[in-house]
Amino acid sequence: MVTGGRGGLGGAVVDALVAAGATCHLPQRGATSGQSPARESVRVTTGVDLGDEAAVTAFYAGLPAIWASVHLAGGFAAAPFTDTTLAILRGQLDINLTTAFLCCREAIRKMRQNPGPDRGRIVNVSARAALVPSGGTVAYSLSKAAVNMLTQTLAEELKSEGIAVNAIAPATIDTATNRAAMPGATHDTWAKPADIAQAVAWLVSPRDRVTSGALIPVYGTAG
Repeated sequence: MVTGGRGGLGGAVVDALVAAGATCHLPQRGATSGQSPARESVRVTTGVDLGDEAAVTAFYAGLPAIWASVHLAGGFAAAPFTDTTLAILRGQLDINLTTAFLCCREAIRKMRQNPGPDRGRIVNVSARAALVPSGGTVAYSLSKAAVNMLTQTLAEELKSEGIAVNAIAPATIDTATNRAAMPGATHDTWAKPADIAQAVAWLVSPRDRVTSGALIPVYGTAG
């Protein structure tokens, strides 16, 4: 299961997982348009609001048995601290923390149905801004720092159940959207989506049996 699977990073993650033999389930809030038809190994469910508790619960309940749940959906907002409204803070918490919280909870419920002792993998997305302090992104940084703690507390809680929980922490990712937003930046130092996707693919692999509770920097040379 991959949230944000239609985004710049999400598409690369889905490609990497499909190449490894996985069938990927992608929840999507709106109807699919302007996209190529899903492959047999990529199954899209529309009408899923990841910030809605009932919608997320119903979505996971309707899935077949799952091995991994990868939570890439999120958003970014930047502003000086004194210009950061409560609405901005709550919006960042909703889009980054609430979505990960609900997906983690329902993924765990689903994975507990798998035969043990190795039951599954969860990967969240943090950010460099939640590991290395910087100005101008307080709401975003706080929301991603909360994702860090969510990841590590779940890893501790689930360590006896065979469910590993980790997070990747990107800096700026080399996507078309980011290039358009920062045309003067040195793009060749940004981490490529395909390279980050390989890190995710390893974390969800059954071969990785020792990593849980990690916050893994995937900055590229920009970090």
